[in-house]
Amino acid sequence: MTTRTQRLDDLPFTGRHRRLLTGSGVGWALDAMDVGLISFVMAALAVQWDLSSTQLSWIGSIGFVGMAIGASLGGLLADRIGRRQVFAATLLVYGLATGAAALSTSVAMLIALRFVVGLGLGAELPVASTLVSEFAPRKVRGRVVVALEAFWAVGWLLAALIGYFVVPAADNGWRWALAVGLVPAAYALVVRFGLPESVRYLESRGRHAEAEAIVRDYEQSAGVTSVPEDEQPVAEVESAPRGSVWAPNLRRRTAALWIVWFGINFSYYGAFIWLPSLLVAQGFDLVTSFGYTLLITLAQLPGYGVAAWLIEVWGRRLTLGVFLAGSAVSAGLFGLAETPGTIVAAGMALSFFNLGAWGALYAIGPELYPTPVRGAGTGSAAAFGRLASIIAPLLVPVLLGAGGNGLVFGAFAVSFVVAALAAFTLPERAGTVLDER
Repeated sequence: MTTRTQRLDDLPFTGRHRRLLTGSGVGWALDAMDVGLISFVMAALAVQWDLSSTQLSWIGSIGFVGMAIGASLGGLLADRIGRRQVFAATLLVYGLATGAAALSTSVAMLIALRFVVGLGLGAELPVASTLVSEFAPRKVRGRVVVALEAFWAVGWLLAALIGYFVVPAADNGWRWALAVGLVPAAYALVVRFGLPESVRYLESRGRHAEAEAIVRDYEQSAGVTSVPEDEQPVAEVESAPRGSVWAPNLRRRTAALWIVWFGINFSYYGAFIWLPSLLVAQGFDLVTSFGYTLLITLAQLPGYGVAAWLIEVWGRRLTLGVFLAGSAVSAGLFGLAETPGTIVAAGMALSFFNLGAWGALYAIGPELYPTPVRGAGTGSAAAFGRLASIIAPLLVPVLLGAGGNGLVFGAFAVSFVVAALAAFTLPERAGTVLDER
């Protein structure tokens, strides 16, 4: 007997899927914009407030402390109260906190508000990817999730544009940049009332009538005749047991996924949060460093595009491993770069491979776990990875003082290599049905 989730899996990609992808992607882009903006704010405040490298490190890292907590809590809540509800709540939290951060009068106030921002940001990402993954047709699921992750590049590009045009324009430019962060608070209403709840979540909670209505809506969008009432599946009345991401059949993949998350977070946030400041430290003025960062950011988009194609051709594991390896090589080259041309070229290669790897990672994560712990599985891995995003910005000044850019990006390269090795131990789930139990 065909289940509702199988009916969803067998559908073609329709306008309903596109609406869900776009609706979730806009939230994702706003998340990226907020994370990206802080790197430009840091570079501006270093000059305006005469901040030390330690103070800048904490401004950069404190948000990731919140993200680590938020990712863990968000995943757990998504398995209990629903993906859509948590998604909307996280947008509201970090949107309001970012707007409030624009009014900061001291480093302490800015740090406190960035922590609250991090709580919302950390919870949103794994929840959004889980929601999209559970709706995407089986044959293109990986590609759809990478497309969702590609919205990150759009958001980071928006941050780079705001950083380039708004932040240097006036002494209070950084305040206006953060004020843009109020947009996610308004967008939370769109998510709450415009996006559907996960069918798999609804069925796991015994809410079959709601699940059936959503499936029929998607079938209608695809021009597929819905299953008659007397032929609908009836063996789904019991909620699935919750289980644990450390159950014997899941613990190896959980450990490997956590290692990948840690490695990619360490290198990505260590590099890109500090990038404008590192360029300024190399002698470039603020506007020039922001311009180089904008060029480097542009390479994220083709990175996602290539990963989205390869993930259904090569599979999740190989795509993730190859892009992580490419990131390692690019990080090493960036550490050796000295001229503007080589700095931009190596930075663009790092953007290309690193963000392609992110896309593959978000695609593979939800596929590793059954429905009752899918949110917790992706959320806990993200939370563990956020520990690295806390450590890396704090460690950059230490490594910079000990060995310059070469040591900084050499450490990032090693982190990418370790993540690549862990990625190759993950099971390949391309084309498979998402596990329900």
